[in-house]
Amino acid sequence: MKKAIGIIAMVAIAAVFIIIGIIRKGSSLDERRIAVIPKGTSSVFWESVRAGAQKAGDEFGYEISWNGPELESDRERQIQIVEDFIALKVAGVVLAPNGSNALVPKVEEMFAKNIPCVIIDSEIDTDKYVSFAATNNYQGGVIAARRMGKILNGKGKVIVTKFMPGSGSTINRENGFIETIEKEFPDIEIVDTKYGMATVETALQAAEDLLTKHAELDGLYASNASTSVGSAQALQSQGRTDKIKMVGFDAEETLIDKLRSGVVDSLVVQDPYKMGYIGVKTLVDKINGKEVPKSIDTGVELVTLERLEEPKIKALLNLK
Repeated sequence: MKKAIGIIAMVAIAAVFIIIGIIRKGSSLDERRIAVIPKGTSSVFWESVRAGAQKAGDEFGYEISWNGPELESDRERQIQIVEDFIALKVAGVVLAPNGSNALVPKVEEMFAKNIPCVIIDSEIDTDKYVSFAATNNYQGGVIAARRMGKILNGKGKVIVTKFMPGSGSTINRENGFIETIEKEFPDIEIVDTKYGMATVETALQAAEDLLTKHAELDGLYASNASTSVGSAQALQSQGRTDKIKMVGFDAEETLIDKLRSGVVDSLVVQDPYKMGYIGVKTLVDKINGKEVPKSIDTGVELVTLERLEEPKIKALLNLK
């Protein structure tokens, strides 16, 4: 009987220690894991962000957990991914929010739970984050507008293929372009705009609709990778590449090919690798108690056919 009581007591004690261990595990931070959550996972741009983030993780000794929705329009999925990483109590989060409003509650929840968050690529409507590392997207739009003004000799009719409502980065690119055209090029008229949404296919349809609606056009501006690829394809399908000058944004391989072939006049190009690297590095600095800037400009370049051979541009585009 005493032996049985002893065994029961040992089992009970063991159970108590197991429960304590579970509680402790559930309440402690995963101190060497950083979550990096992109807007989407199906484009070359985000793969470059991932490579930069991984480089920083390797350099500073952190495990990088990469997860995001497949499509940049899937905000509900991104919210769920953020919730999952909050539950895992990661050391910090690098987030490219799918919309300036949708992710605000989750970013503020992380702030309340002392999980530092660095925002990359697109602005968010709260200040409860560590730092914002991104392209100066408005300035990117300004650069595109000035290029359009130059190649059209200051006059003509232009259409704009926008990305999607609520996307902070592309809204700034679109506003930078439209407002600069209005201020600096009074003889250039923006005759129409349309959202291309999250895929090349939907952007192609939107651009074709604009081109069909307007027979007399001189220029086309597209504000991200998917709208740029879709718009370039639309110009080709309608046989109007020789009459309409196109300025795009971002630099996937397909767009570089279209730049070389003359379908696209020029591209405004970000540095996604640097964005991913800086995002993680800034987060690590914050974790280690260092002061970090609230805003970091990761740079933007205008790429033309002539500039493709420049060492700086070849490095940016990872060209051989």
